[in-house]
This record gives sequence, C-alpha cells and structure tokens, in this order.
Amino acid sequence: MEKIDFKKTLKPLYAPSSKQFALVEVPRMAFLQIDGQGDPNTSPEYAAGIGWLYSLSYALKFASKASLAKDYTVPPLEALWWADDMVDFALGNKSAWHWRQMIMVPAFITRPMFEAALERTKDKLGATPDSLRFDSFQEGLSVQILHIGSYADEAPTIARLHAEFIPQNGLIENGHHHEIYLSDPRKTAAAKLKTIIRQPVKRKL
Repeated sequence: MEKIDFKKTLKPLYAPSSKQFALVEVPRMAFLQIDGQGDPNTSPEYAAGIGWLYSLSYALKFASKASLAKDYTVPPLEALWWADDMVDFALGNKSAWHWRQMIMVPAFITRPMFEAALERTKDKLGATPDSLRFDSFQEGLSVQILHIGSYADEAPTIARLHAEFIPQNGLIENGHHHEIYLSDPRKTAAAKLKTIIRQPVKRKL
C-alpha cells in the first residue's frame, strides 16, 4: 500500500524556500480545528488541543488504511494566531493571544469517518473540546517563507514580511498570521526547528 506524503504532493504549500518570500495560492482544504486563547507555553488547553488533534488524526489514518486501503503520513500541526488588539500580538503579550490549532485532513476522509474516530478518541481523552470541529478552510493568495530556528527568533522575518514584502508588492493582509510546524520541538534542537510562516494577502485595488 502506497503511503501518501502531503508535504511532497503539495510541495508548493509545505516546502517553501528559507531565503525568500513566495506567493502561493492555498486551495480550500479540510482540517481538524480547535480554538482557544492564552500563552501556548503555559496554557493547559493548548497542550490538550494538540493531544486531541493528533489522536484524531491517527485514528483517521488507521481508519483510512482499513476501510479505504489508503495510507498517508499525518500532516503537520498548524496554527493561526491573532489578538483583539494586534499591539499585544506584536509585543508578544501571549496571554492575550487567540489561536486556532489545525491539522489537515485528506479529501477522501468523510464526515462519518470523523464522527466514528471522534467516538473512539472520546473513550481515551474524555470530554470533547467545545470548539473541536471538522471543517474546510481556504486562505487563497498568501505569502510564505520557511523559518529555521527557534520560535522566539521569528520576529525579524515577520517584520520584514509585513513592513517590506507586502507593501512593496502592492499587497495588504487578508487573514490571520499562520504557522506550520514541520519539526517536533521535543526531538529537534531549537536552532534547527523548521516553521513555515504564512500570511494571507490580497492585492490593493
């Protein structure tokens, strides 16, 4: 049975350059999603959300192998980030941050498969997070770049994205700051972490 690796089949979305910003068109895709608020480094809800998303993702992977004869590598964790006052976001006041955790779900995964996987996962993890859902999401035109290094060192790249690349190319922001975590921070040194930084945009009229 061939194993699908979406980081390869969707390479323009999951393998950007680390040297320059690139424009990509992000299509509508399905995701497992959980919303929350607070410092991701200390929030129990953030840690619990990751547990739920990965547990469900692997339950769906095994169900796909069993019922559809399709195997795939579970896609990486992603997150949208914002704040009611974006000054808090820019200054790193993480207690005021909002987040949406996401893991992409292949198009051949159906809602009944999700609901069955959810029932099995509830037996292991207990009460379901209120915001947990299986829903589609489309960003459309976006700018992205690969950041190599610690999460704390992303600020200069993000600043260049918003202060230089976006205005210089006749673009404006059109959605939340988006990060895709290609590395497992439990197994990877901070200096070698790989994170895609993405910002949805639209062209100025």
